[in-house]
Amino acid sequence: MAAEAAFDLHEEGPAQVLALRGDWTVDTIGALEREFAAIGERLNANAVLDVAQLGRVDVAGAYFIDRLFRQGSSGAVSVRGEHANARHLLEAARAAYAAPAAVPAGPPGLAGLLDGIGRIAAGIWDEVVETVGFFGHVLVVLARLVADPRRIRWAPMVHAMEVAGFNAIAIVALLSFFIGMVVAYLGARILGDFGAAVFTVELVAFSVLREFAVVITAVLLAGRTNSAFTAEIGAMKMRQEIDAMNVIGIDPMEALVAPRVIAMLVMTPILTFAAMMAGIVGGVLVCWAELGVSPQMFFARISETVPTQHFWVGMSKAPVFAIVLAVIGCKQGLSVGGDVASLGSRVTTSVVQSIFMIILLDALFALWFLEMDW
Repeated sequence: MAAEAAFDLHEEGPAQVLALRGDWTVDTIGALEREFAAIGERLNANAVLDVAQLGRVDVAGAYFIDRLFRQGSSGAVSVRGEHANARHLLEAARAAYAAPAAVPAGPPGLAGLLDGIGRIAAGIWDEVVETVGFFGHVLVVLARLVADPRRIRWAPMVHAMEVAGFNAIAIVALLSFFIGMVVAYLGARILGDFGAAVFTVELVAFSVLREFAVVITAVLLAGRTNSAFTAEIGAMKMRQEIDAMNVIGIDPMEALVAPRVIAMLVMTPILTFAAMMAGIVGGVLVCWAELGVSPQMFFARISETVPTQHFWVGMSKAPVFAIVLAVIGCKQGLSVGGDVASLGSRVTTSVVQSIFMIILLDALFALWFLEMDW
C-alpha cells in the first residue's frame, strides 16, 4: 500500500530545506496540489530538496517536484540525501520540460504586413515546388509499373476503386441530379421571359456535359476521397509504418501512392459519366413538368442540336482532375508530421488545394476549348 505523500519546509541557516516523506507517485500527489503550489513563491535561490525520507517516486512525482522549483526562484533542484532514483528522475523531468515558445517579434506597421505577405508567398512557392516534384516522382513510378505490370498491387488498387469510386456514385449522381434540375428550372423561367424556353434543353445539355458534371464530381471527390487519402497515409506516417516499409524494402510510392492514383484515373471518368446522366435526367424532369417537353422530345432535340464534342470536352477533364486530386492527397499525407495537429492541418490543406486546383484547371480548360472553337 502506498504511503501518504507529505513534506516539510523549514530553514537551516540561510538555506531552505524541503524535506519529502512518503511515496510521491501519480496516485498520491493529487492531494498536495494546492498546498504544494502555495509554497512555490517562498522558495529562494538556496532551497534544497531533502530526499532522505522519500519513499517511492515516479515520473509524475518528479515532474510535480520540479515544477515547484521552476515556479520559485531557486532554478535547478539541489538534492541532498540518498535515494535510488530521485536524482535521475528529477534530471529527466527538467530535461523534458519545454518552455513556452516565445512570440516571434516581427517588424511593426507596413513593414510587418509586407513581411507577412512575403512569408506567405514564399511558403506557397515552396509548396508548389514540392508538389511538382512529387508529381514527377509519381510519373516515374507509374512508368515503372507500366514497364513491369507484375509490380502493380492489385488488392489495394481495387479497394481504393471501391472506396473512392463505387461508394461515391450515389452522392455524385444525386447532387448532379439536383444541379440539372436547378439549371433547367432557371433556364425555363429566364429564357421563357424572352420566348426562348425551348432552348432550355440546350442549356441543360451544354452546362451539364461540359462543366457541371465533371466539376461537381471532382469537388465531391476532393472533400470525400482526397481527404481520406491524406488521413490514411498521414496516420501511417504518424505510426511510423511508412518508415517500417522503407526498412523492409517496400517502396511507399508503389504500395500506397500508385494504387490510389490508378484507382482515381479509372473511377473519376466513370463517376463523371454517372453525373452527366443524372444531371440530364434532372433536366428532363423539369422540362417535362414546366415546359411540357416529353423525354422523347428532349433527347431528340439533344441528338439534333447538341454536338457530341460537348460530351468529350467534359470527359477529357476527368483524368486530369483525377491525377491532381490523387497527387495532392497522397503528397499531403506523406508530409504529415508526428502529431495529430499536423494531420488535421494537412487534411485541411489537401482539400483546399484540391478544390482550388480544380477551379483553376477548369477555367484554363474553358479558355483553351473556346480558343480551339470546341
